[in-house]
Amino acid sequence: MARRYDPERRQRIIDAAFRIVGRDGIAGLSHRTVAAEADVPLGSTTYHFASLDELLIAALRQANENFATAVRGTLASTDPTAPGPGVAAELARVMGHWLTGERARAELECELYLAALRRPVLRPVAAEWTQWVVDALSRHTDAVTARALVAMMDGICLQVLLTDTAYDEEYAREMLARILG
Repeated sequence: MARRYDPERRQRIIDAAFRIVGRDGIAGLSHRTVAAEADVPLGSTTYHFASLDELLIAALRQANENFATAVRGTLASTDPTAPGPGVAAELARVMGHWLTGERARAELECELYLAALRRPVLRPVAAEWTQWVVDALSRHTDAVTARALVAMMDGICLQVLLTDTAYDEEYAREMLARILG
């Protein structure tokens, strides 16, 4: 039997991992559950991802890229010479879109990010996200302030997701503006 060409298979496997983690948590993730969810042979999951950690790295990296791209995109329209209120407002808006748009997706991405606490192999990927956002913010402020902004964004997002409270964009904007000085 000829081998079927399927260039989207790897992405389907990652998408299936997202759905499983979103539904069952990381504990529900296995090569078998991913293969069933992606409707691919079990061997395909192990061909593309030798371990579950490799699959989690790919999923976390994709989540990171999505958020970092949103931050870079929104900051592209702000004036780098006027960092204060414009940058704070745009960051607060992006966080609001992420937190209130598809909450299940935000919770899933946060779970993948926090998985680095127990899975050290994920820590460099979690650190990539921080660096990507710091790099994007560094056009508007110094690197130390950019890291403080990222820490504030992390904290606000975690509080909203973990306490089930509504996102307060005005509060986020004000706190981010205070960091920017």
